[in-house]
Amino acid sequence: MFHSYYYGQEHFIGRNRRFDHVNSPFPYATLIVNIVGCFLIGLLFAVSDRWEVLSPEWRILLTTGFCGGFTTFSTFSYESVRLMQDGEMLFAFANVAVSVLAGFAATWLAIVLVRSI
Repeated sequence: MFHSYYYGQEHFIGRNRRFDHVNSPFPYATLIVNIVGCFLIGLLFAVSDRWEVLSPEWRILLTTGFCGGFTTFSTFSYESVRLMQDGEMLFAFANVAVSVLAGFAATWLAIVLVRSI
């Protein structure tokens, strides 16, 4: 019960930190939120692995709860499909490519930065 309650709280907090959408056919807000979330999850895992500063419960709470609520794969997917339906194929494919590559890069960067300390 403890885990479910706090997971829900962190999910709610993370979800409410998403950026509002800007007036553009490209979903910049979702892209930025997902990249930041990837960086944060990489940072949290790397810090907890290196210095063991987080208990397993806190690690799950912050990564799955907060980062999971902050990022939004379903919105990313919907916006990409919507761009395709609107005939914005270039934006749709750019969104998928940039989101995946930048997400991997952000997670990798966070881990590398922590390991260099």
